Amino acid sequence: EVQLVESGGGLVQAGGSLRLSCAASGFTFDDYAIGWFRQAPGKGREGVACIGSSDGSTYYRDSVKGRFTISSDNAKNTAYLQIDSLKPEETAVYYCAAAQNSIGNRWYWSRLYDYWGQGTQVTVSS
Repeated sequence: EVQLVESGGGLVQAGGSLRLSCAASGFTFDDYAIGWFRQAPGKGREGVACIGSSDGSTYYRDSVKGRFTISSDNAKNTAYLQIDSLKPEETAVYYCAAAQNSIGNRWYWSRLYDYWGQGTQVTVSS
């Protein structure tokens, strides 16, 4: 059974940090790109960051560059998203997703991802 399980969300003050984890099982983690998405109340899902499967290339949404860092530990089948300098408008449910096919610059296309986690809530207070 394929599973992606996010953890690490919570309530944090503006300017604070969190480290989200995405634990994967049921598929060959090394063969998949991992993306992080978020969805705020009343808004659509948007791509935040992605790490490629082949060369570990990383991609970021412009608004998070320099504040968010995506990484993965293939030995642990786990991906991470370090989020710093959080803003209240970044309150959302954060999801990780896995894509088997090479997606490159289309990393933010949610429909290209094969598997999704259930999400973890990040709430940023002002």
